[in-house]
Amino acid sequence: MGRFLNERAIVFRCLGDDLVGIIHDPGRPSRRGLVIVVGGPQYRVGSHRSFVLLARFLATAGIPVFRFDYRGLGDSDGDFLGFEHLRDDIAAAIDAFLIAQQGLDQVVLWGLCDAASAALCYAPTDSRVTGVVLANPWVRSEATLARATLRHYYRDRVMQKAFWAKLLRGRLDPIAAARSFRDVVSRANSADRAPPDAVVSSSTLSPAASADPTPLPERMAEALRRYTGQVLLIMSGRDLTAREFDDVIASSQCWRRGMRTRQVVRIDLAGCDHTFSRRQWRDDVARATQGWLESW
Repeated sequence: MGRFLNERAIVFRCLGDDLVGIIHDPGRPSRRGLVIVVGGPQYRVGSHRSFVLLARFLATAGIPVFRFDYRGLGDSDGDFLGFEHLRDDIAAAIDAFLIAQQGLDQVVLWGLCDAASAALCYAPTDSRVTGVVLANPWVRSEATLARATLRHYYRDRVMQKAFWAKLLRGRLDPIAAARSFRDVVSRANSADRAPPDAVVSSSTLSPAASADPTPLPERMAEALRRYTGQVLLIMSGRDLTAREFDDVIASSQCWRRGMRTRQVVRIDLAGCDHTFSRRQWRDDVARATQGWLESW
């Protein structure tokens, strides 16, 4: 364990349930720490142990980090309610982190996928949150997925030699492929006929419906408009979720205005997949996060 001896587990309360988190203490004072909000549904380790590695990287650089299991997942009690119901969990985690880690008075939220969406929606409600890191934010609906698939997946697919070789060798059913393409076109056309900001989230990751009937992309855009802290957007080049987010930005004047604000920094990692599954990609994300945190 060597340099990771300052990792410690804590148990804290959220609406009567016990939640478990891990603090990565750099061993020197800091006013600002980072809270990893887990996307999912998964637990505090993250895909490919990415959250453990990110936390250790940042702690070694002098940045305290807290990663935790929200209700119903990992080692925490309670029921899993989905990413649109994390407000109380995030607030309780920030409370616990600031109490347990002396000297802290502000935090940065770091989230991947739907956790990025949850972090952005939470950020303007808590003055202690001075920054958010949004990695491949989730804005999915059936229509936006179809549109992104048509614009990005199929376009790239037909340019690949392997696709045509498979077709010519009879290893691809052209009728089934055409039917699938037709269905995607139909869903994409439905998205194009809808008002650009009226995309309704249909994520299967959330088992409970949101109490707010406003479509998720609209809520996120409004949160960005209201938020006065710093924002880092990390986007993978080989990720359909990231392309969906770009499509929503392109179709929404509200989003475009928000993205032009001075506090939004965007970093594109061309070769990366959704969860940064290779070591080099995880290192790139960690270095980008550290550099951004040290720049303000």
